Parts: sequence; C-alpha cells; structure tokens
Amino acid sequence: MAEAASPLFVQSVEKAMKVLTAFDGSKRQLSLSEIAAITELDNSAAQRFTHTLAALGYLVKDPATRKYELSVRLLDFTYHYLASNDLVHRATPVLQKLARDTEEVCNLTVPDDTDIVFVLRIISRNVMNPNVIVGSRLPAYCTAPGLAMLSTWPPEEVDDLLARSSLVKHTPRTVADPRKIKARLARIRAAGYAHTQDELYPDDISTAAPVLDPGGRAVGALNIAVSRARWNEERDEERYAALLRVAAAAVSAPQRPHKRTA
Repeated sequence: MAEAASPLFVQSVEKAMKVLTAFDGSKRQLSLSEIAAITELDNSAAQRFTHTLAALGYLVKDPATRKYELSVRLLDFTYHYLASNDLVHRATPVLQKLARDTEEVCNLTVPDDTDIVFVLRIISRNVMNPNVIVGSRLPAYCTAPGLAMLSTWPPEEVDDLLARSSLVKHTPRTVADPRKIKARLARIRAAGYAHTQDELYPDDISTAAPVLDPGGRAVGALNIAVSRARWNEERDEERYAALLRVAAAAVSAPQRPHKRTA
C-alpha cells in the first residue's frame, strides 16, 4: 500500500498488528513458532511483540501449553466503535423495528476493502446461520448487502473491487463473472435493492437496500436474511424490498440536491 512508503509509517505498529491478526479464528491458541510463521517475523521479533502485547493485556499466555490467545480486552475496541459510530446509532432503532415486523434476522453491514462486515445484527428464533456474528466478513460481490452498496458506487471503484476480489463460485448459483456482476448492478440500481438466493450458502436468501451518504454513495446496507423453509417466493421479495427501502432511507443521510446545468 502507498501509505507504507510514507516516513510517517511506523513499521513496529504494523508488526504488532500482524501478530494480533494472526489469530484469525482458525485456532483458539497459537504457539510462538506458529505466530512467527504466520507473520513472517523471526522468532526473536515474534517473542518481543507477543510479550509486549501480553504485558498490555491484549494477549493471554497459557502457562501450561505456553501458547497465546486473544484477550477479552480486545472487545474494548468493538465497544468503542459501536458506541461512537453515527451510522450504528442511526440504524439501531430502525433495524430493531424491522426485526420486530418481520421476525427474521436483520443486519447492518459496512464495506471494508473487498468485503462487507457485520456491525449490527439482530437475530430471531429463525436464525439460519449462528456462525455469522458482529465482525464477520463476507465477500461483497455475491452478497445482497455488498451488491446493494456496489450498485451506488462509480464504475471505476466497482472495477477495482472486482479486480482485487477472489471471484469464486461458492455454489452453482453464485454469479462470479465480472460482466454479469456489473449488468446485475445496473438492475439493482434501478430497483433500489439487491436480492440473492443460495449464492454464498445453500438455502440462504437475502434482500438488502443501501444506506447512502449525502452524495448518494452507499456507506452501508440493511438486509433481511431468511431461510428457504420460511420463504414465500410470490410474496416475500416484494414485501421485504419495500420494507428495506423505507428503512434504508430513514438511516441514510439527507441527500444533497443535484446541481442543474444551464
């Protein structure tokens, strides 16, 4: 990244963050040698960074196995993000009402690089995938919230994201061809919402509408996720799309009027 070439860039901070992000959920605990291998740090550097992060309370060392794991203190960052984020603050009551009205799982997601990240999630007794939690990441190109957001972005930004994405067919129904994705975005833009079925997980149906900034660019998306067992093809897409468009408009920032040209 270009920022790394700046004289203001502190490489030791980057290395510390590499140590923390080595804990990606695939293993609860990591040994020092595993941390060194994942981060590509030598053992001495890995030891210094893990010791410092443990002393600061962000890692915990098991005295029996001598392995490290993330500390609960890292949740402080999540709390401060959610407590101070204006988008989350605006979306919370709207998403709560949407969940009450539909009795389905309702989410607020935001874009981050080529992914969407769940920052607010209200589950119901009908939750289909309990492994998706706040902080979960999913690819933007094949998810309803991601497509809803991309439909409002300039073409060059969409091209850049698709070029950097791993366009995998997760299921036979996944649309992974860039040309087909861009054609799809044009339809979503016209409709004001995105809809996907079985594209990331089997039996997962999702409808989403973009949350816009003052310039009309999506900074997030609201979506309703429904299992196929509860889905009524003739009724639900239109009904949920209407609810989501109203909800997303309530969360979106006031739009700047377009300047007229003479």
